[in-house]
Amino acid sequence: MGQNLTIKELTDAVGESLGDDGVERVTPRMVRHYHQLGLMPQPTRSSGNYRLYSDQDVQRLKRIVALKQQGFQLSHIHKLLEVEPELEQEALMAQLQQQYRTVMQQIAHLRQTASALEGLLGRDRPCQMIQAEALSQLKQLEVEAQVNLNGLDQLWSGLDAQVHAHPEAFQESLQRLLPDLSVYGTSPPETRSEIEIDLLSQLVLACGDVSLVSFVRLSRKPEQNAIAAARHALQVGCPILVDTAMVNATLDHTRLAHLGCSVETLIANPHLHSATEAEQEFWYSQALQHRVSHLPKNCILVIGYAPSILLAACDAIEEGMIQPALIIGMPIGFSHAPAAKRKLMRSGVPYITIEGTLGGGLLAATSLNALVESLLEKPDCHCYLNESSRS
Repeated sequence: MGQNLTIKELTDAVGESLGDDGVERVTPRMVRHYHQLGLMPQPTRSSGNYRLYSDQDVQRLKRIVALKQQGFQLSHIHKLLEVEPELEQEALMAQLQQQYRTVMQQIAHLRQTASALEGLLGRDRPCQMIQAEALSQLKQLEVEAQVNLNGLDQLWSGLDAQVHAHPEAFQESLQRLLPDLSVYGTSPPETRSEIEIDLLSQLVLACGDVSLVSFVRLSRKPEQNAIAAARHALQVGCPILVDTAMVNATLDHTRLAHLGCSVETLIANPHLHSATEAEQEFWYSQALQHRVSHLPKNCILVIGYAPSILLAACDAIEEGMIQPALIIGMPIGFSHAPAAKRKLMRSGVPYITIEGTLGGGLLAATSLNALVESLLEKPDCHCYLNESSRS
């Protein structure tokens, strides 16, 4: 690589660095758009008026694409690229905090809109008797929004009057609200198994957030298939290790006992009630740290709160000290937890996790409970295996 690259050579160079994991293919059209926005500096021109790029342009485009894949909007990327060399750390953090607050306001607004739609689309058949009337009222409210601010409250009061006559039909609501779970959004698309679809549905029901589906990750490679690994381990009565008593209390102990699986809590202190307390307990206990580096072979490790336990487990895997059959890693936190989950996904061990800061003990326990339930109800199901795994 050198100076005076054409725009095609520029995009090819950046595309090669992304590999197959690139969320979006880098194209000359994209680069020209970045020029218009000021994200990329205007290049020099050849005698034939062709754009010519340097190694510095390649590095800048790589940074733009990387930030975009991390979820930054183009306007935010522009500010980051401009302020990062000049501003001191404190000023840069203030800039990032302002951008974060803006994004959170946008998320809150979208969440309100989503909640309103869920309130309508999630209604089961008995509640749909007044659905047409509700929709017509919504249209009228859009016209009268400035003069009738109480209309929306009246609308919900009318709809909510219908919910007292019967229990909620969760599965019927999920069918309307969940996206098509049969296809996983990879490139090329992969088909989700019936067991994985049930797992995702159970997670949504556990937290009430349909958008969670977009953040759940589980290994699918034939040698690292999370569902296959879980079923094989559970069938032979593997030991289950959980990070806290809060996770232990949420497990389906009756079904686990039926499978012959013992359950051990790493942080057995019954007085812990938060991720903060669990994290501190692990950090100041050499016995706990030693225990994580000596987990029994082919166990299932379930982490719902302490990200440092997941980090320690991944370190032990990397050093060849432990070999769990599956890790359900869903700790919560704002720096260590996302890093621990990324490390888990690179560990080579079968995993189920939730990207970013989302997670918690209830979701971690729900994941294992769903796998146990599907094994007992469908012991001969092999829908989770791809063709290469079956052969």
